[in-house]
Amino acid sequence: MVTGQTLIDLGYKPSKWFKNVIDYANTNNLESDAIHRYIDSIVPKTLEPHSQPISFHKNIIADNQYEQSNIDSVCAAMNNILTIPTVVNAAIMPDACPTGPNDIPVGGIVATKNAIHPSMHSADICCSVMCSNLGKMDPKSVLDNVCNITNFGIGGRANYTTEKFLPEHLKEKFLDNEFLKDQKTLFLAETHLLTSGNGNHFIFVGKSKSNGNTYLVSHFGSRGVGSRLYIKGKDIAEKFRKEISPLSNTKNAWIPYDTLEGQNYWDALQIIREWTKLNHKLLHSLVSSFSEKNTFWNEHNFVFKKNDLFYHAKGATPLSKDFVPDSLDGLRLVPMNMRDGILIVRGEETETNLGFCNHGAGRLMSRTEYTKQALANKTGHELFLEETAGLDIRFFTGKMDISELPGAYKSAEIIQKQMKQFDLGEIIDIIEPYGCIMCGHDKYDWKNKRKS
Repeated sequence: MVTGQTLIDLGYKPSKWFKNVIDYANTNNLESDAIHRYIDSIVPKTLEPHSQPISFHKNIIADNQYEQSNIDSVCAAMNNILTIPTVVNAAIMPDACPTGPNDIPVGGIVATKNAIHPSMHSADICCSVMCSNLGKMDPKSVLDNVCNITNFGIGGRANYTTEKFLPEHLKEKFLDNEFLKDQKTLFLAETHLLTSGNGNHFIFVGKSKSNGNTYLVSHFGSRGVGSRLYIKGKDIAEKFRKEISPLSNTKNAWIPYDTLEGQNYWDALQIIREWTKLNHKLLHSLVSSFSEKNTFWNEHNFVFKKNDLFYHAKGATPLSKDFVPDSLDGLRLVPMNMRDGILIVRGEETETNLGFCNHGAGRLMSRTEYTKQALANKTGHELFLEETAGLDIRFFTGKMDISELPGAYKSAEIIQKQMKQFDLGEIIDIIEPYGCIMCGHDKYDWKNKRKS
């Protein structure tokens, strides 16, 4: 009788396919050679990393020495990633900036075959932007309303009691998915609605350059709900990596789409997308009467599927309508910074852009480095007045986050020139700023996280 020990004695490590093989071998009275042949027929072959990284498209040019150093770091990280055996294509955008030597950079797109890489969408799954045309509403009243509706920072709604916003049909989708049905995730799915996160997330109010109307733009992702899915996804991906590609970098493990886990994870991503879009819509509807015809949105941190390829966009805006089926007239949002406004763009897929454009201006330097340089000769107050003159800029915690001031980002003018140079969409309109609100520093801010 064939047992697990039989397979171990034949040289196999305990694996999830053991039960299938044991059942089949005993049913069909297989002996060692036949067992080997059967295992070879059903067990995926080990995938080896590429000996050299595949080439990728560089939609970016350095305009100064500091940016050249930034691009060098981005390209080094991409080359480390692009030895993974699942990758087939990749690109970087003008806003590209590094996040780590083995991490997909912000402004990076990596296309893989039959593989979803949780590390490539990161914890902030479906970070996205939504825009509503509010007609001639007073911008100040809009921003005042926003401040009374949402809250920023770690955790859920500050005033959470029994108020419910999660629709029953969406709750059922959570309950039907293996990755999302636990009580902690359901609690976060309810309590994190109507919250806006921290870091570079914002609520922006401005006026259209073309028609003078007031526009509301929200920017945040899936909050704690998406973060929990990301953690679970990484764990599952690492189990697969150990089994089917043990020599691949653990940082970029993947879940094969043609497995039950892969199907469930893909479905979970779509549910997270629906939840995130609902979060944006709730905010917009409470500020003003919500109308689908006056609103559009897009993700810029997600996984997009086209045929058998998965496009992992880490801070990259999908231009192709294949990627955003619920878009309005192909319009997309590309924020620059709180001073230089938000671009409304439309574009098509090309060989070099892979169907994407940049998601913003991109960081000029790290938070720590910018803060250190910016405060070398000026106080924070002086810097704030200089960089936000004439704007209504608010921080939810009451503590300014210097690392989110315009000077921390690349030149909006140069970014727009490179968008045109590399055919990354046409700028249809610009929402010029009245003001915005961001989280600011709180007890969980990035400085304290690093110290701890």
